[in-house]
Order: sequence, then C-alpha cells, then structure tokens
Amino acid sequence: MIEIRKVKTTKEKKEFLDFPLNLYKDCPYFVPPIYSDEKRIFSPDYFYHQFSDSVFFNAYKDGKIVGRISGIIHKASNDKWKQKRVRFTRFDCIDDLEVAKALFDAVENWGRKRGLEEICGPLGYSDMEREGLLIEGFEEIATFEEQYNYAYYPELIEKLGFKKDVDWTERQIFAPDEISPALVKLVDRIMTKENLHLVDLKSMSKIIKRYGDQFFDLVDESYSKLYGTVNFLPEQRKELISTFRLILSPFYCRFIVDKNDKLVAFGLCFPAIGKALQKSRGHLTLPTIIRILKEVKDPEVLDFGLIGVKDEYRNSGIHGAILLEVMRMLKSGRIKYCETNLNLEDNKAITNNWNRFNNRLHKRRRSYVKKL
Repeated sequence: MIEIRKVKTTKEKKEFLDFPLNLYKDCPYFVPPIYSDEKRIFSPDYFYHQFSDSVFFNAYKDGKIVGRISGIIHKASNDKWKQKRVRFTRFDCIDDLEVAKALFDAVENWGRKRGLEEICGPLGYSDMEREGLLIEGFEEIATFEEQYNYAYYPELIEKLGFKKDVDWTERQIFAPDEISPALVKLVDRIMTKENLHLVDLKSMSKIIKRYGDQFFDLVDESYSKLYGTVNFLPEQRKELISTFRLILSPFYCRFIVDKNDKLVAFGLCFPAIGKALQKSRGHLTLPTIIRILKEVKDPEVLDFGLIGVKDEYRNSGIHGAILLEVMRMLKSGRIKYCETNLNLEDNKAITNNWNRFNNRLHKRRRSYVKKL
C-alpha cells in the first residue's frame, strides 16, 4: 500500500531532501544540488514563497520512502502567460507506476482545489532552477545546473497522461579546428562601427558591483519571451549572485559595453563543478570546496550559462563577439569542451550558433503538460 504524506516534520523534510541522493547513490551521471541551498525551500522566509505557493509530498511503501514530489503555483508566471497552471518539480521515485501515480495525484488534487486547470513541468521557482525531464542522454553526466533522472521516468510520466509541452536540447561544443580569420575581422568591424568594447576587469566582485543590475536587466530583456520565464525580483538577483559567486570567474565571463559603459551583451560560462560535488552528496565540506576551487582555477569543462544581447543590437551581429570569445576560451588551457545546457529546440537564433563549433547533440529534455 502506498502512503502519501504532506511534508511537515523535520524528519520528513530530511527524507525529502535525501531521497534522490540515496536513489542515485550508485549512478555516475547524477550531480546533486548544493544541499544547503536546496534545504532553504522549507524555510518560511524563503523569498520565492513571496510570489508562489508550494507543497511537498513524500511517498512511502511498507514504511520506507519510495518517492517525492513538489507542487508550485507560480503566480507571476500564470499572470504573465495567462495560464492556470500548477508546476511539478523535484519528482523522484522508484520504478513503480503506482508510486508515481499517487505522487502526481496528490499534486493534481492540490492544484485542482485551487482552481487550476493544468499541471506542467518539471519546472521550478525560476528559469534558473533545474528544469526539464531528461528524455535522451541517460549515459551522460549531468551539469551542476541541471537535474539527472533515470530512463524509466519519461515512461512513468507519459503513462499518467502527460504530453510534450516543449523540448530543450543540450550540446557539447568543442573548439573549431581553427578560428576563422573572417569571423575575427567581422567582429572587429562590428565592435568599431558600434563603438563597443569588452570589459577588462580581473575581479568578479568589481564586475558585479559595476554591472550587476545592468546584467539582470539585460537577462530579463533577452529572455522575456522564452518559455516559462518571468522577470527577476531584487531578492532573486541577490540569491543568484550568492549561489554562483563561488564559481564565477572573470576569465570565463564576457561583458560588452558601449561608449557610455552601458552593458549591451554578455556571455557567461562556469567551470563545471559537477564531479566535485558528487563525492559529498552536495554538502560543502572542506574537501569539496577545495575540489571546486581547483576546477574554478583550471577547469577541464565549462558549462555555458547565459548569453544575452540588448534588443537594439540584436541584428548587429554582436553575438558573434561572444561566440569568438568562447572559441578562444576553448583554445586555452586544458579545457576539453563546453556544455551548452538547455536551449529551446525551436530557438534557432541560439542553436544555429553552435554550428560554428565542432559540436555533439547529446541530451534532450522535456517539459510536460496535462489537463486537470
């Protein structure tokens, strides 16, 4: 018999957080989130709760936890996109359809009672959280930014009546055999014509202080029309800076400004820290921090985080300057390749860029939707 419990007690919260760590303990492809960050979802003053309602459920069989799920009513997203949706996130369970059904029934009933009409996901509190269910690439290591799941997950979800909403693709991009002189010449011409230049600051703290607000404004502008996105609140900006400060490095971030020092384009890469987190199950122990700092200093792999261009420069070709800088990163040091993370499959403006590199499409993720 399956028992579903709404997570309330300290013990149940710990079981919720620990379940995926135990489920994937022998899986070489799973990368845990930072445990202390994930733990904050249960804090009453967690700022995401200001604009969303959340619920958490654990599933038990014979007294043992066998699954978990969370539901989110993202009010800002529903208002922006004119939808009545409950999101599901942090779904994990054993390969058992009965368990999966019981978990989804709990979230669906919770959403239905609040007047919602659809359930979709996996989607979190923001576009910067882990999202999308892995449907291809089960033998590829996850990035720190994205979640891994076993190959039986899509089948379970689809048997419960979920259909595709959108897909994202992920690629490994490698340095081209040679950097095209024509590209270099083109970028130089565009930068001169538009009176633009790369920011030359060696301190991430100085970059954040000088361009932090402009950066988030530009992220909002660049991503506003993409699936499921909403603008960042001031508290979210501080949270993201705090989360990624440890792995941000000016060597792998590029900012382009105009003659008035206004940000017009950016590209962010992060040293890949997934393997550094695996041994500690996401806990920031001293050995883990040392491993992370080692990767930040001299990474083998980069994770492509974000790229953005102001609307008025969208057709100027200035994104080529960011791509050129990524090529130069890949040509330097011991870096083997860069992971693109999620690109919407129909966002040709992004996906076509990777054809400038040697690349391999190796993962696909899906957001599902179902009528309630």
